Amino acid sequence: MSSFDFDAVIVGAGAVGLACGYALAQRGQSVAVLEKELGIGQGISSRNSEVIHAGLQYPTGTLRARLCVEGRRALYPFLARHQVSYERCGKLVVATTSADIAKVEAVFAQAQINGVEGIARLTRAQALALEPELACEMALISPESGIMDSHGYMAALEGEITAAGGAVVVATPFEAATPLDGGGFTIRAGGAEPATLTARRLVTAAGLSAQDAVASIEGFPAALIPRAYYGKGVYFRLTGKAPFSRLIYPPPVHGSVGAHYRRDLGGQAVFGPDLNWVDAPDYSVDAAAAGGFYRHIRTFWPGLPDGSLYPDYAGVRPKLHGPNDPQPDYRIDGPEAHGLDGLVALFGIESPGLTASLAIGEAVAAKLVV
Repeated sequence: MSSFDFDAVIVGAGAVGLACGYALAQRGQSVAVLEKELGIGQGISSRNSEVIHAGLQYPTGTLRARLCVEGRRALYPFLARHQVSYERCGKLVVATTSADIAKVEAVFAQAQINGVEGIARLTRAQALALEPELACEMALISPESGIMDSHGYMAALEGEITAAGGAVVVATPFEAATPLDGGGFTIRAGGAEPATLTARRLVTAAGLSAQDAVASIEGFPAALIPRAYYGKGVYFRLTGKAPFSRLIYPPPVHGSVGAHYRRDLGGQAVFGPDLNWVDAPDYSVDAAAAGGFYRHIRTFWPGLPDGSLYPDYAGVRPKLHGPNDPQPDYRIDGPEAHGLDGLVALFGIESPGLTASLAIGEAVAAKLVV
């Protein structure tokens, strides 16, 4: 086929899908991003901590480690250039007991391997000099960590795509795709105005619906579609003054960075997320979970007042492992994996996906445009 409606169609207008569209548009590709919700970023991207991760603890040689560091280095200049609010507030990873010291030392060693800038060990006295209400035995400081306005970021990505002549189309669910003889795809989209379009290239960045999206692509090997698991995390917000100016993190736990503290861009304190395994996405917040939060938070902030936490929101992560399984790497499956020329399928892009999104977009574009 010699003529296509678009050079590339991306399924999913969250941070990662929009970053893929941006990277392709920067390479001169005509781009359409399809989103089933009524607006951009209504899935995972609107239900996270809005933390900019430095790339501390991710295993050596993984996509997660490399893309987090590369993405973070690209993200701050992008936010500044587009006047999107952010704060490079820094992070303390804290050992609240002597048993945690080895865990924090392991994070320090991994951060050095990952090439994270500016990390340093702090004694208890040094940590308390920075954050007087903190309780810890020692800490690791990461000055490159921060917080951001994720919605402003996604709006900037959308603006870049449309400025390059592309389109971000909401309320338009992806329904199916069929490879064409000679390359490219016929793509069927639903919604109030169903449409069929053609594209040379197709990217699925559908988050929690990643498996369903590729299952709708004719010829995609069913054996290569990973099982979907869902990791739910809830957040609680603090009534009263925020106790710390920096992010406060415990040592990471299996499958998560652990429930942590942040002061959001509005100055309020937020704690979470915890990690609960669920059978399907569920965004309810049980107020009874506050008991566990009080106990956890008081390990690093003993001064947390009774009755000061209230339920905020919940998010669900698209995981590729169960609660007792090793945590796998991101999957960015190009033609070398599944055999369909012009297709890149993303699976398991959970934290630090927001931070890594610009680098993920570059990695996807590199697989599709030489």
